[in-house]
Amino acid sequence: MHRREFFTLPLIAVLLAGCGKPAAPAYQATDLTGASFGRDFALADTTGRRRVLADFRGKVVILFFGYVSCPDVCPTTLSKLAEVMKLLGPQAARVQVLFVTVDPERDTAERLHEFVPWFHPDFVALRGTPEETRQVLAEFRTTAIRRPVEGSMGYVIDHSAACYVFDPEGRLRLYVKDEQSAADIAADLRLLIGAG
Repeated sequence: MHRREFFTLPLIAVLLAGCGKPAAPAYQATDLTGASFGRDFALADTTGRRRVLADFRGKVVILFFGYVSCPDVCPTTLSKLAEVMKLLGPQAARVQVLFVTVDPERDTAERLHEFVPWFHPDFVALRGTPEETRQVLAEFRTTAIRRPVEGSMGYVIDHSAACYVFDPEGRLRLYVKDEQSAADIAADLRLLIGAG
């Protein structure tokens, strides 16, 4: 074997190894690709129209569970998601934020209509009956536990603070933890928008 062939063969092997399946994107959030839960929902928006995941096909969808009277997590998360939309610039048109109330008894359509768009005019609020709410919480393996408190509020709801992200094809892809920054979320959404 000539000396040149000795060095060329390993180089060819390395190059061919890189020709296989492309590496999966490195998301900041937890990758849920292939999850068997979080497949769909059927809830009403603030106009009373029934909405399902397919209504938003072609967009990256961020699904967040919360309630209007939430004293901390919900306004903080919605503010962060509004910041994400700013960071995305023109790409924000390819993202839809959905806020699903875990408190349908207090969160009327009117109340949600005033609250959610205050953070961003394109955010959509969804609500169901108490039974529909239980079903969607079970489908997304999320919790919402009512806890009595003194005062006029009567109760607060301890609930999961993460967001679920779907790709433009409607597949559940990411679990975004509460502590993730707006910049990290925007970076992940750009990857999903580019893949769509």
